[in-house]
This record gives sequence, C-alpha cells and structure tokens, in this order.
Amino acid sequence: MGNRKSAESRGCPVAAFQKMISGKYKLRIIWDLQDGPRRYGEIRSGLLRGGSGSSEIAPRVLSRELKALTASGLIDRKDYGVVPPKVEYRLTRKGRSFVPVIAAIRNWGGRHLAQASSGELAAAE
Repeated sequence: MGNRKSAESRGCPVAAFQKMISGKYKLRIIWDLQDGPRRYGEIRSGLLRGGSGSSEIAPRVLSRELKALTASGLIDRKDYGVVPPKVEYRLTRKGRSFVPVIAAIRNWGGRHLAQASSGELAAAE
C-alpha cells in the first residue's frame, strides 16, 4: 500500500496517463480530431456514429470531456468570437503525438477481439 502511494507522489507515468485519458469518450474524440479541426456538433455526430449500441452522449458530458482534454493539453479550443458562436477543437502537438498510441490500441483490440469472437464461435459449435 505504501509503495503505491509513493509511486503516485513521484509522478507515476502510468497513473498520470490513466488519469489524462479516463472517461468514456476521450479516446474517440482524439481519434476523430486526427483528420482536422471539428466543431462541437461534428464531434458529437462522430461519437453518435461511432458506437453501435451506445446511448446518445449528453451535451453536458461532451462539454466536460472537451474541457478536460483542453486542460490536459491534448486539444485546443478556438473561439472565433462571432454571432452565432463558432468554436473549433483541434489536436495540439501533444494530442497528435498520442494518435499513434490510440492506433496501436485499436490494432491490438482488432486482433484480440477477433480471436475472442472466433474462440467463442468455436466453443459454441
């Protein structure tokens, strides 16, 4: 127990990483922003399109995720100061450096989920 606390106080990179990306939608938001800046509605549409069987994201939840990603330095928020409001979100350099990590997670999931599905099918036969 004492070792874990001392590792966190020294700035454990795994704990810091986990805290930075915790949340249901953060990885998907970063993934969607890799193709360029997006407005709030475009990000929301992308999240709705992406998950089969997932419930619709509440605006408050999306706003919270975007604020957290901005605070962590992974995305940047640009407010154009016009009426009607126009705000865009884009990846920062730090956020762009994270895209290959998400791609590796995606590839790993694709390989292992496919293996799990084929194993389940074989067991059912």
